Amino acid sequence: MILESIIIIGFAIILDLIFGDPKNRYHPTAWIGNFIGSITTCMKNESQTLEKFGGIFIVLIPVSISYIVLFGLDFSIDFINAEFWSVVISIIFGIILFKMTIAIRGMELHALAVLDSIQKNDLTQARKNLSMIVKRNTKNLDKNHILSGTLESLSENIVDGITGPMFYFALFGLPGAFAYRIVNTVDSMVGYKTHMFKNLGWFGANCDNILNYIPSRLTGLTMVLGAMLLGHDWKNCYAIFKRDGKKTDSPNAGYPMAALAGALGTTFEKIEHYSLGSGNQEITSKKVTDAIALMKVTSLLFFGIVSIPIILFISLMESILIA
Repeated sequence: MILESIIIIGFAIILDLIFGDPKNRYHPTAWIGNFIGSITTCMKNESQTLEKFGGIFIVLIPVSISYIVLFGLDFSIDFINAEFWSVVISIIFGIILFKMTIAIRGMELHALAVLDSIQKNDLTQARKNLSMIVKRNTKNLDKNHILSGTLESLSENIVDGITGPMFYFALFGLPGAFAYRIVNTVDSMVGYKTHMFKNLGWFGANCDNILNYIPSRLTGLTMVLGAMLLGHDWKNCYAIFKRDGKKTDSPNAGYPMAALAGALGTTFEKIEHYSLGSGNQEITSKKVTDAIALMKVTSLLFFGIVSIPIILFISLMESILIA
């Protein structure tokens, strides 16, 4: 079980770095998103109380279905008589399915798409590319705020799309990783403080806040170590992580964002919301590529110093309880 779990995470990371994400129509996250959209439509109600109850089911229904599917798959594999092939097939399916919950290469490509438009002086396309990865209005953003939004999204999504799934896979296996991603998807779709979604999205948003509390802070600290290894100002990375991590509306998103701003020696600003960091406010192309490199190193470090120790600890506890 220990080696199997470690192999699944390790090879899923390699698979993601090489191939990235499949097209949307083949991606489970897209299917989940469409399913959540259908449930959300069904849960709309004139009664605020009923809508709030509906918000609970928007999370529980897809999480339950994913658990049933994964349990059924695991149960089917157990029917294979040859133990060796049972383990091999379990690992292969585990790698493929867990890879669907992480998006290292995907985030890199999104960031590079914005950067490419900036380098071509096509701010209209850059704003359009940015709008695909952030919730804010990108219509009137200047070059620096476009790049700031890109790096803010990159750092926040290190948790949502990489370290968060790793953390919950280490704790609860594939059901944990998928439950985390489903909650994260619900929050991104309906977890807004708007009149339309304030009742339907409250449960998903609060679940997301709870689930991200530990991974976001561990990711920020891991980023400090990554900054040290890559030769960035790791002391400033840690100082800004501590100082500015609480400045965002989200109780969790600010920590990896502040750490990245500190490591790069720059300032991230969301107009009328927050300013993170204290360095030169101009964000250059090099800072974007440096951020991508730090994202990858942070992902690998998190696997080695967080996920693996959790897997080993849980396995030790299980062996003690069984004994």
